[in-house]
Amino acid sequence: MKMIGIRDSATGVTQVARVVEDRAIVLADKAAFWSDPQGHLDRSAAADPAHGRPMSDVTEVPLVPDTARVLCIGLNYHAHANEGGFTVPQYPTIFGRWTASLSVGGVAVPVPANEAGLDWEGEIAAYVGAPLTDVDPDTARSAVLGYSTFNDLTARKAQKLTAQWTLGKNGDKSGPMGPLVTADEVGDLRDGLRLQTRVNGVTVQDGNTKSMIFDIGEVLSLVSQTMTLHPGDVVATGTPEGVGYVREPAWLLNDGDVVEVEVDRLGVLRTPIGGSR
Repeated sequence: MKMIGIRDSATGVTQVARVVEDRAIVLADKAAFWSDPQGHLDRSAAADPAHGRPMSDVTEVPLVPDTARVLCIGLNYHAHANEGGFTVPQYPTIFGRWTASLSVGGVAVPVPANEAGLDWEGEIAAYVGAPLTDVDPDTARSAVLGYSTFNDLTARKAQKLTAQWTLGKNGDKSGPMGPLVTADEVGDLRDGLRLQTRVNGVTVQDGNTKSMIFDIGEVLSLVSQTMTLHPGDVVATGTPEGVGYVREPAWLLNDGDVVEVEVDRLGVLRTPIGGSR
């Protein structure tokens, strides 16, 4: 199944909808959906597309709940750690995004002040579908509701001001996400999904999830030892090699550029760069 968030034009409430063919079938408002995500998916199995709204009539927004923790994994592909001059970490490098930084495909992302541009980081995001407290990797892996394309667009100057990466990873609208595709249709990331990033049609990243250092089960298990994870929490699983700032000369995104992240079984996430904050 493919799921998106849509904003009700009359009330401003965000709803979660299932996409069937070219129509969006509303399942519940965002808070209600994440209180029982699997139950809503099970009840939607027989949804009639005739009851949905044309995709052309809906405004898509992130379906992540406002209370979600969005955890991002840095340096999670061997070649990406190497290209930045980092030693492969013993444990996953985890930093946070606020939900306010999230957006969806097609939304223009502004370049922050004092930055030479934004850097691309094509990724896969995993959505937690059940509470997790001190669980083993297999249990954690089985609790993933689904996955989406993600672009961890980064303000490198702000990121490198201090040892903490938070500022450079939370620019306005800098976390575009594609639709959620349920885990049963995606499969196990350890089996390998191809991930490509293109800038103005030029391929700049071409990786495979087989090259991840820490798989999603290991990451969720580790996090759950310290804090309970809840339905709707998100883990962005890291980016492969090919980012812009390590190139000679550096290649960064600016107004007018278009960046696309394409992942097997998840589709293409297209993001224009530019506009106001």
